[in-house]
Amino acid sequence: MNDSKLFVFLVCLLAQFFLSFSASDQVNSFESVPDLEKSMYMAIDGYPCVRLLNLSGEIGCSNPGRANIVAPVTRFKTENKLAEPSALLVSMDQFEDLFARLSIDADFSRHVVGVLVESGSQLQNGLKGFSPDKKFPQAEFAPYQSGKFEWNPTGTGLMWKAYNFPVFLLSNSSTLALQEIALRNEKRKKSSTVDVADFDLVMQTTKTGTRDSESCLREQTCLPLGGYSVWSALPPINTSSSKKAKPMILTVASMDAASFFRDVSIGADSPISGLISLLAVVDALSRVDGLGDLDKQLVFAVFTGEAWGYLGSRRFILELDQHSDAVSGLDLALIETVLEIGSVGKGFTQDDNTFFAHSTTESATNGTFSALKDALGSLKTRSIKISRASKSNPGLPPSSLMSFLKKNPETSGVVLEDFDAAFTNKFYHSHLDDLSANINSSAIVAAASIVARSLYILASDKKEIKNSVLNTININASLVEELLGCLLSCEPGLTCELVNRYIASSTSCPSHYVGVVMGEPSSQPYLGNVGDVSRFVWNFLADKTAIPSQNMSSTCPKGCSGNGEMCVKAETDGKGVCVISTTRYVPAYSTRLKYEYETWEVLPHNSSDTMEEADPVWTESNWDRIRLRVYTVQDSGFDLLVLLLGITVTVLSYIIIVISKAFITKALKRD
Repeated sequence: MNDSKLFVFLVCLLAQFFLSFSASDQVNSFESVPDLEKSMYMAIDGYPCVRLLNLSGEIGCSNPGRANIVAPVTRFKTENKLAEPSALLVSMDQFEDLFARLSIDADFSRHVVGVLVESGSQLQNGLKGFSPDKKFPQAEFAPYQSGKFEWNPTGTGLMWKAYNFPVFLLSNSSTLALQEIALRNEKRKKSSTVDVADFDLVMQTTKTGTRDSESCLREQTCLPLGGYSVWSALPPINTSSSKKAKPMILTVASMDAASFFRDVSIGADSPISGLISLLAVVDALSRVDGLGDLDKQLVFAVFTGEAWGYLGSRRFILELDQHSDAVSGLDLALIETVLEIGSVGKGFTQDDNTFFAHSTTESATNGTFSALKDALGSLKTRSIKISRASKSNPGLPPSSLMSFLKKNPETSGVVLEDFDAAFTNKFYHSHLDDLSANINSSAIVAAASIVARSLYILASDKKEIKNSVLNTININASLVEELLGCLLSCEPGLTCELVNRYIASSTSCPSHYVGVVMGEPSSQPYLGNVGDVSRFVWNFLADKTAIPSQNMSSTCPKGCSGNGEMCVKAETDGKGVCVISTTRYVPAYSTRLKYEYETWEVLPHNSSDTMEEADPVWTESNWDRIRLRVYTVQDSGFDLLVLLLGITVTVLSYIIIVISKAFITKALKRD
């Protein structure tokens, strides 16, 4: 009996030794639960297509239900026949082919539960074009009936459809990782493991069943698209003066772009080349003496939300109608001419380097076109030309000027573009409209030079102007290059020296997606609810158009209490500088929305406003988190085999123990 006790003791001692060794080894390998999770899952960097809604339904992407989607990663091939739910890895040159097949092949689309889109450098060179917008973007807002005209020949309309599966644009590093995983899965057809993608893209509107803007705003599962536009006067407007207000020359540009993927809305040519040109124009004119003595007032406006129903320009006009604080100093009746700087970044990609002036009516804009021609003549260059847009065009191209023309068909206005009858930008409203290959800084400088001098000519009201005066108006090409790096790339991006002079940016990589309206819209908003680009534009314009304050020692911003005083650069050092400037934020959101008691309400449309009737009232669904990861799982057949083997081992172990126990008992009795 003593021998049996000794045997049991030794077995227990060995078991404890091996268990302690195993536990020690495990502790050394995984010091925490996150360590264990990192060893199991690979986080994938990507940019999601998200769910957007309007009054009639929804567009964009989301998981179909409340749960994550998990599926094997498979490379898309034209001849693919899917036998199981799959997450397809697709290259950009096959993106349109994939979605075309999804629309016509029900059996194929039934098995596609997620799409992973490859990214890479110089994609533009291998593509004839890619634009997920329509062939006539926002045709419903055009002041003419010609919706079948193709301003955007490469447009497919993909971004305006709803998809009940997630779609992610991969980062460069994640693209390489997923390519390896897809290849590994192809080779593992007879293997017991497979690499799967786990999509966590659940929109709150999907969870609650609020499938349109009115219902989701009521249930607070979405927020309206919008942000803050900015306008500024040069020189500042003295609203307390008894002098008769001057006629106004309004120069406008847009600061927001759209894309299939929310956070990669770069818009290098369309419209940020126009924004950069406008900022360079303001910088050049701010160094010219005697602007206050001119016959007309120069006003500059940068709108946001233009890609989503011209939210910025339409709200701006409504604020003018209501004489709100946001537009104090402006009068719609005094706006004599509107000059819009559109897409000008590809102006030097054509053989003759021509900019095209698209006008409301030829007779109403003869003065503006003459000013543009005179400005070009003063530059004394034969390499740049300005031409009127073709008379065969149905009217203005998609532009903010449409909002003004809808308000008043007699509006005198010109849109300066780098195209005539069709966009030269083959990547309009796509993530490929970037700095790498889609714009030319020389074209932006040239457009800015023409606009700056033409504005001086227009503000002089046809008085004879000497070329020596115009020759003092020069664009800072270095500023243009700096703005390109700040607003269109991640390095240096919004952490560049120029932006850091004015604001503390929240991110480095710029995205010009309009975003959503946070909190109550106001002409003096809480700056935490204003996007980086809007805050930078406000500070830049306020600084460039400013007159120094007489009380330079006052504490900013509380001490900026004089007439027309405001505080600029306050974000950078917490102090800022008091200046006299007429620069304002203007909320940009649908004219059919009203914010009251911390909720949004959809108003009935005004039957006299055709643009308001066409307003879809865009909103963006809320979400808890957006995540994409990859991990390896065992095949279910292999799991069943392991279970059967485990049961077999357990039964055999039990039989061996019973036999051993009987044998040992018998042997001990003999002793």
